[in-house]
Amino acid sequence: MIRKSNLAPLPASFALLAAALLAAALLSGGPGLRAQSTNFPVIGEIVRIAPGLDEVLDPDAKIEVLASGFAWTEGPVWVKEEGHPHGGHLLFSDIPNNRVVRWDEGVGARTWMQPSGYTGVADYGKEPGCNGLLLDKLGRLVSCEHGDRRISVLTEGGGKLTLVDSYQGKRLNSPNDACFGPDGETLYFTDPPYGLPQRWEDPMRELDFCGVFRLAPDGGLTLLTDEMTRPNGIAFSPDFRTLYVAQSDPDAALWMAFPVEDDGTLGKSRLFHDATAAFKDGLPGLPDGLKVDAEGRLWATGPGGVYVFTPAGELLGRISTGERTANCAWGHDGSVLYLTADSYLCRIQTKTKGAGW
Repeated sequence: MIRKSNLAPLPASFALLAAALLAAALLSGGPGLRAQSTNFPVIGEIVRIAPGLDEVLDPDAKIEVLASGFAWTEGPVWVKEEGHPHGGHLLFSDIPNNRVVRWDEGVGARTWMQPSGYTGVADYGKEPGCNGLLLDKLGRLVSCEHGDRRISVLTEGGGKLTLVDSYQGKRLNSPNDACFGPDGETLYFTDPPYGLPQRWEDPMRELDFCGVFRLAPDGGLTLLTDEMTRPNGIAFSPDFRTLYVAQSDPDAALWMAFPVEDDGTLGKSRLFHDATAAFKDGLPGLPDGLKVDAEGRLWATGPGGVYVFTPAGELLGRISTGERTANCAWGHDGSVLYLTADSYLCRIQTKTKGAGW
C-alpha cells in the first residue's frame, strides 16, 4: 500500500528544492559549509593484492576527504544535474542525525533534508535516520528509512509516499539498502535490525528473520531469502544475472552471490568472499554497502575499507581508509567513487566507470 507520510510539505518539486538549497549554501556561508574544491586532505592508502588492481586504480590515486564532522555517514547517491558545472551533486545519509546531506564541488556539504528517516516525536535510539539512498527511473529519491521502518519515495510535490513497510502483516525491521532490477522499477532490498533502538533484541521487532525482499511495481512483496543473518549492501551484476548481498555479521562477515532466475527469484547462493578473519584481526568495519563497475568488478565496503573483486571473486586490492567504511557510489562522470567512512565523506578517482553509467 502507498500512503502519504506526515512530513511537512516541501517546495513544489525535487529540482526546485535542490536549487534553493544550493543557492542558500552559496549565499549563507553558514555552519556545515566547506567551500573548497582543491587541496583536499587525504587519508589511508591503496593496498595492492593482485596486478589487476592497476587496471582500475592508479598506484598514486589518493583518498580525498571532502567533508567531515558527521555522526555516521551512509547511503551515497549521485544526482545527475544538467547545467551543473560538475555534472551533478551527491546526497548521503547522516543516520544518527536523522538527515540527508548534500555535497557540491566547490560549495561543500549542507543539511538537505531533516528529518530523513524518522518522523516521530519520541526518542528513537542511535540510528533513526535513513540509510541507503537511490534514484528511481523518474529521478525521484528512494530512501531506506530506519525509524519509520519503511522504504519511501520523495514525490515532485514534496511529500513522501510509503512504498513498503510490512511483510504479511508484520512491520519490517529497518530497511537498509536497495537496488533496482533490470526494469528499473522492481526493487530488491535488505532488512536487518540495525535501525531498531535495541536491534535484534528490540521488543518492537515483529519479524523473526532478516530478509532479502523483492518489491514489484504493483506493490507485491516477495521474500527471496532469509538465510542471511544480517543482510546489508545489495547490488546486481551488469547483466542482472547475479545479485550480490553483503552480510555484516561479526561471526560471518561475508558476501554472497545469488543467481537470478527468469522470474526474478533467486537460485542457490554461493559464498563470494569471506572476510571474517580480516575483521577478527582488527581491520575496522564489516561488509556493508557495495557497487559494481561496467566490467562486473565488485567494489564492496568491508573490514579495512573498500574491497575490489573481479566477477570471479579474485580479490585485487583494497582502498584502505583506516576508518569503518560504510558505503560507496559512482559519481561525476561515472569514474569517481564516493565513499562514506564513519564521520567522513571521501572520494577516489578510478580508471573504470560504474555499471549502467
